[in-house]
Amino acid sequence: MTIKFLLNGETVETQVTDPTVTLLDWLRDTRKLTGTKEGCNEGDCGACSVMVTDDLGVRALNACILFLPQLNGKAVRTVEGIAAPDGTLHPVQDAMVRHHGSQCGFCTPGFITTMAANHLNNTTDHATALAGNLCRCTGYAPILRAAKDAEDKPVPAHFKTDSSHLFAKSIPGEPASQAGAEPPSWVQPKTADALADWYTANPTGTLIAGATDIGLWVTKQHRDLGSVAFLNACEDLKGITESELSLRIGAMTTLAELEPVMDRLHPSFGDMIRRYGSAQVRAAATVGGNICNGSPIGDASPALIALDATLQLRCGPRTRTIPIADFFIDYGKQNRAAGEFLEAITIPKQPDRLKCYKLSKRFDQDISAVCACFWVDVDRALVTNARLAFGGMAGTPKRAFHAEAALMGQPFTQETLAAAMKALSDDFTPLDDMRASAAYRMEAAQNLLLRYWLEDQGHATQVRA
Repeated sequence: MTIKFLLNGETVETQVTDPTVTLLDWLRDTRKLTGTKEGCNEGDCGACSVMVTDDLGVRALNACILFLPQLNGKAVRTVEGIAAPDGTLHPVQDAMVRHHGSQCGFCTPGFITTMAANHLNNTTDHATALAGNLCRCTGYAPILRAAKDAEDKPVPAHFKTDSSHLFAKSIPGEPASQAGAEPPSWVQPKTADALADWYTANPTGTLIAGATDIGLWVTKQHRDLGSVAFLNACEDLKGITESELSLRIGAMTTLAELEPVMDRLHPSFGDMIRRYGSAQVRAAATVGGNICNGSPIGDASPALIALDATLQLRCGPRTRTIPIADFFIDYGKQNRAAGEFLEAITIPKQPDRLKCYKLSKRFDQDISAVCACFWVDVDRALVTNARLAFGGMAGTPKRAFHAEAALMGQPFTQETLAAAMKALSDDFTPLDDMRASAAYRMEAAQNLLLRYWLEDQGHATQVRA
């Protein structure tokens, strides 16, 4: 299939025979645009950051885990396209020069593209926005000063044309089938119906949402993905619909889109989303993908379990709804039939009794040693409902049913909490690994439950501003 997109303001049409060629490799090998650098090749360092414009707006994304078909109909700017056509520097480039924000220069192209995207979006929380761009030479002070200095400078005129020259309406979607023809190696369905038809016929195929996980299957594990369906053109799998009773989240909704909604409804969840990967990763990673990869350390799942979320699964024309807690069966095994995919997640509207805690060695861009999300309802000083969910404590995200039972119907006191903390040892037998020992995980999980109670009683527990 042929894809079409803008590259630094110019139209590009290219035939894609291998759908797992990354934008980074294509830029450097085919287009000889070598300003975009390969650092970690897994979406952590930001050296490969590029600007992508589409119906979601302008975002910085990691080119190393972005496959070419995902760019179909969009606009891309690399570091070579940041300055004006006449060579005039972009405000962030000029500020980086004046504030001495670069030394060896390897990370600088990624910083420039990320800063240019933030500048266009009027982003002023530079420490958060640049957490996904790593510099090992300069230190961040001059880079942050440069970003601050450029805030009030006008957006260059050549940046304003990208959004008006997109090709979203001309995305080819599913190729026409021909009798006796070899099936295509990849498709890009435009609707959930088309996806359901394809996945029923290709149940061993690979579904790619944001590719923040699957991208590493290719760049690090060198896996053959077989037949592939890219879901980014399925508009009916995107977006959040809010009613008086519930919140419906399309499986292709990004974590960046979910964050402001959770900031309003369940702020502790919003705070935890900000610690998921980097801004580049959150702009690509989807809620559905975070659930369906089944990782025991996927941070969204414990929060959704604690919120009593349900999943809408589809196979062909049939759909079924299950509690998210029932989706995870064992490590690497989910309650999902062949050819069945996740359409949406539904969260019932409820009072905000949710607290989310993520323990990791780094604050930003780190995998949880323990993730704990608690929702406890108290009426007349007695616990009437409790949902305690953990990540990193077992082979799947999992509820602590024994600890919940120790709380139910009891006064919400420290003595009751002590019994629930003890009961956690009946719920989990955590593992020792590179992130934490089993003993640390258990003690931390117990202490987080105590922390929830202390915060509910009005005690200050936050040690980081």
